[in-house]
Amino acid sequence: MKKTIALVTGGYSGEAVISYKSAITVENNVDKEKFDVYTIDINPAGWIYKDADGNAIEVDRNDFSLTVSGRKIVFDAVLMCIHGNPGEDGRLQGYFDMLKLPYTSCDAATSALTFNKRYTVAVVAFGGIQVAKSVLLIKDQFGSADEVVKNLQFPVFVKPNNGGSSIGMSKVNSPSEELGVAIEKAFNEDSQVLVEEYIKGREFTIGVFKTKGEIITLPITEIITKKDFFDYEAKYLGASEEITPANVEESIAEKVRIAATKIYKLLNCRGIVRIDFIYNEAKGEPYMLEVNTVPGQSEASIVPQQVKAMGWTLEQFYTALLEEAGC
Repeated sequence: MKKTIALVTGGYSGEAVISYKSAITVENNVDKEKFDVYTIDINPAGWIYKDADGNAIEVDRNDFSLTVSGRKIVFDAVLMCIHGNPGEDGRLQGYFDMLKLPYTSCDAATSALTFNKRYTVAVVAFGGIQVAKSVLLIKDQFGSADEVVKNLQFPVFVKPNNGGSSIGMSKVNSPSEELGVAIEKAFNEDSQVLVEEYIKGREFTIGVFKTKGEIITLPITEIITKKDFFDYEAKYLGASEEITPANVEESIAEKVRIAATKIYKLLNCRGIVRIDFIYNEAKGEPYMLEVNTVPGQSEASIVPQQVKAMGWTLEQFYTALLEEAGC
């Protein structure tokens, strides 16, 4: 018997545009022999499903159900495809937990933690993972850029503490007026800003997921950006080269895989996550940058590249995620 799946997309942040692209890829590759899929757009105007005739049907938020042509539809699981809030910060996860409705992403606590970059690096550093030195700025408590200069070595990255897709992110090479501009740019996206020391090295990213109780690391991708760093343009507008699988020595690859697996366990992750690293060759260690608990699934995204490099189809992959969620 087919399972009924809600594919949720959209969101309340600037990352919604990426969510919609991801949802197209996912919907096109879910096994329709096993799953009936209803794509639900969660946005500030409402939680909407559009039927075959284009009619907008509002979700009943009391039990996350739909009524289509007089028939009530309830879901066996949710396939999470919202980047940013409320799909990546734990809010939707908490709602689904209260409804006892399974979903494919990390739980509410892990999602909320990993959405906060500063808290994430603090926890994984406590677990023995190498991370860059950083300072957290709070908008209402922030005085001036001078306090940042005292505590960090340049260059530094300035980015919103909560959020992803490199929106609002800047690289500042030296103490200057540019630092204040970069901080203001990041504050436009979030009330918390992370200023993080630059780690010199090769940039790797790796997808990790669990299937049938086993943690699987996907083939590693190396990112070589044409920009000064891997910003929004580099990520989504073609200004970078993504090499999957990475052309990297096995000794380095194994260190990245071990660190990624340890982080997945340490943070009690579920579903597919993508973990970004800088491999510092001078120290021979991977430094974790951040954890993405709802990584992109669009045609331009990295995880689909890695799945194909592993020899799986996306249909097999999404089936494995849904089965691990309880379908």
